[in-house]
Amino acid sequence: MHSMRYCIHQPILIFTFFLIFSQLRLEAQEECGLLYYKGLEGQNVPVESLYDWEIKKRQVIDSVEALIGALPEIPTLPPYRKYNFTFPPFDVTILDSLVRNKHVRYNICFNVAEGEKVLAYLYIPHKNVFGTKRPAMLALPPTTGRILVDGKVPYARELADRGYVVLATEYPGIGELKDYDFEKDRYDSGIMKAIFNHIRCVDFLQVRQEVDPERIGVIGHSLGGHSAIFLGVFDSRLKVIVSSVGWTLMEYYYVGEERTSKYGGRLGPWSQDLYAPLFKSKYDLDDSRFPFNFDELIATLAPRFFYSNSPIHDPNFSVEGVRKGVANVMEVYKLYDAENNLKIRYPIAGHSFPDSVRLNAYQFIDKALKNFE
Repeated sequence: MHSMRYCIHQPILIFTFFLIFSQLRLEAQEECGLLYYKGLEGQNVPVESLYDWEIKKRQVIDSVEALIGALPEIPTLPPYRKYNFTFPPFDVTILDSLVRNKHVRYNICFNVAEGEKVLAYLYIPHKNVFGTKRPAMLALPPTTGRILVDGKVPYARELADRGYVVLATEYPGIGELKDYDFEKDRYDSGIMKAIFNHIRCVDFLQVRQEVDPERIGVIGHSLGGHSAIFLGVFDSRLKVIVSSVGWTLMEYYYVGEERTSKYGGRLGPWSQDLYAPLFKSKYDLDDSRFPFNFDELIATLAPRFFYSNSPIHDPNFSVEGVRKGVANVMEVYKLYDAENNLKIRYPIAGHSFPDSVRLNAYQFIDKALKNFE
């Protein structure tokens, strides 16, 4: 959210009440749990097989769409149903370019739908160290915009230097798109608009002649961290998802007293146009009615490779909520016998993506995409 980059110190009494409230919510959640789905009569049915999990996964996605709106029809997504329309050509415009030692960065703009464009950096490495085709990564920005992924937290630039084709997008409503008008678009939320853009970015990468369309992943920090998770939920083509300071269980989410008051509740910031305004108009800012949790989202990614950077001093995304959520998610990865595809790092840091953790994340991406068969 907007406040992810700020360090907030909460008063002890408020924080104590918050932890007690969180524990009560978690205990209530455990009564149904991640490994249960709703039966035809509304009863809780245990997930005992991958078939059961597919039912639960569909229910999770339905819950997400209840908050952020339905995903528009996209013919390029599996299972590749036939539609009575096609997207316009990407019609790429190169705004400028920058030649560096190991890659060229192109500042580009291209169509994602009729009347809708995306602004992005496209990184093309000079040398191909992967063979005939290269793997590619989509780099999603924090609230400061795509400039950060090329600057102070340079995961786009660093991945390009490692030989990846990288596409770093701008999120609608931030950075160079800060004047984006959400009132005039066709989406129910900024999150869904971003998901649509990002899916079309995967389409863009898949048709690039230098890219292996079967080896594409996504990485993001802060806002980009949870954007990566949302994208992974809806786009099964992604083989690896890296989320830096992008999540905790909703019971543990906290942005401080000032922003809680400003937006009308602890989860009030989610109701901004930039994110999910239906949380206010449909759910009345009622925390107890928030329709999904982040362990559910991450569990839908199984058995794909998922990496989380979750510092122990992150003031927004409590590490305790991450630890509890990961324990839940691991049970789903066990259904696939894919426990090694789930990796969490807990650096001694605040809301940041330390250099050593970024390097570790790149090694994880290498494992997922360099060795993919």
